[in-house]
Amino acid sequence: MARKKKNKNEYEDVQIYGPDDIAFMKVDEVIKKVNSDQKPIKEKEIKRTPSFEHYYSENPTSELTVKELILKLRNGHKYLFKAPSGVYGKKRIDRASILLIEKVELTNEKVLDIGCGYGAIGIALKKEFPDIDLYMSDINNRAVDFSKINAKNNNVNAVIKQGNLFKPWEDDYFDVIVTNPPIVAGKKVLHELIEGSYYHLNENGKMYLVAYHNKGGKALESYMEQIFGNVKELEKSGGFRVYFSIKRG
Repeated sequence: MARKKKNKNEYEDVQIYGPDDIAFMKVDEVIKKVNSDQKPIKEKEIKRTPSFEHYYSENPTSELTVKELILKLRNGHKYLFKAPSGVYGKKRIDRASILLIEKVELTNEKVLDIGCGYGAIGIALKKEFPDIDLYMSDINNRAVDFSKINAKNNNVNAVIKQGNLFKPWEDDYFDVIVTNPPIVAGKKVLHELIEGSYYHLNENGKMYLVAYHNKGGKALESYMEQIFGNVKELEKSGGFRVYFSIKRG
């Protein structure tokens, strides 16, 4: 049990990891368990699986395999992650995530990494800014499992929950929200993400969002301007841009 900041003036008791948590299982044990739990899928059902099923569905149906990836930052820091199949970024840590990690500036804020995948963004930020309180969530159960594993392996304390968008955080408010959202999730989901971020930020809270500018990012930038009343492009590289908004009082 640990004490975590709920908002500027309140604290809450939270369980970071329990003795039966998957973070305490060996990776080969996790792989065996997940694959043994998979139900047979008919060929026609596989053909109907949407293109983003592998990282945006709640329960990925692909066989679980795991790859080790190294995150290298410009400051020379390196972090190791276990990347499972069925989660975005299995082959490599994507440039958008690295761009976001290197542009975010933090001190001791309460930070939410929403749509965290296997945890690369949130965990790297906690290592770079150890005084933050880190929260992470994803709709993908497999992503959440490996966020917990990666947090443990990198000696990071975090509150990690499974659920769609802000459902796991209905009563929580944050100082900073970071996200590298799946553009293929669609306009409705992405708009709900931005709206929910505004609602769940404390006064003067900050939202950082990274996206490919010419493949949906420009529209997200416009919607951030509409919801927050302000937006800035903090960085751009290789077509990706980091958008930044502040919740004014």
